[in-house]
Amino acid sequence: MGEPSLAAKKEELLRRLAECGRVAVAFSGGVDSTVIAKAAQLACGDAAVAVTAVSDSLAEGELEEARQAAQSIGIRHRIIETREFDSPDYLQNTPDRCYHCKTELYGVLSSLAGARGIGSIFDGSNADDRHDYRPGRKAATEFGVRSPLDESDLTKADIRELSRQAGLPTWDEPASACLSSRIPYHSEVTGEKLRMIERAEAALRVLGFRVCRVRHHETLARLEIGLDEIPRALEPGMRHQIAHELRSIGYQHVTIDLEGYRMGSLNEGVWLRPA
Repeated sequence: MGEPSLAAKKEELLRRLAECGRVAVAFSGGVDSTVIAKAAQLACGDAAVAVTAVSDSLAEGELEEARQAAQSIGIRHRIIETREFDSPDYLQNTPDRCYHCKTELYGVLSSLAGARGIGSIFDGSNADDRHDYRPGRKAATEFGVRSPLDESDLTKADIRELSRQAGLPTWDEPASACLSSRIPYHSEVTGEKLRMIERAEAALRVLGFRVCRVRHHETLARLEIGLDEIPRALEPGMRHQIAHELRSIGYQHVTIDLEGYRMGSLNEGVWLRPA
């Protein structure tokens, strides 16, 4: 037998969700969580709710984007507060930082689910995530959080195509991640660093860059930009403008990574040992 068609994967996804009764989706408003939220709404109707967590690691504006995405889907939407910044293990920013973040998130979500008779919690992990270092998956396993996109063998490309077919506003949005993911491991996570990163990335978007990450190396900002946008960033006038904007935020040095944006680049070099 060959690879299942996208239509078959979609049907498998909806079947899995329809069997679950009352469900909650961990909802960032990004490409993956928007597709799983839409599928949950189709399969479960009013028994589905999308839940967005607010904390210091959420960039300004992303909550409103999540609200708008949920409204466009037609799914019920709840907002919760998470306090991962109260955890020294999270702030120390070791390679398992995401585990501590997700432990807090899924703990709060599980309490909400228990109070509201919700039997299943879903995240937006997909089949491609199997090939990256994802310590948050351990937390998901511990709390019984399921990943229906992964279970249905849907890749990122599949998800974008399903999103496009459904007319979802996020179908071609760049990948997103929490602001703390811009800070190299073993460098402490602080609110000041996150606000610098947020302002720097907002400045790059104002300058017209669609795919960008500001990797925070203390006084140095290492910019990962979409490969097709690097030539524009290197034009003399734009190069000077980028440097001016980021220095005004507090960076002393600004560099452009010639390899461009790549998901999980701070995981490069992380030694993966058997659990």
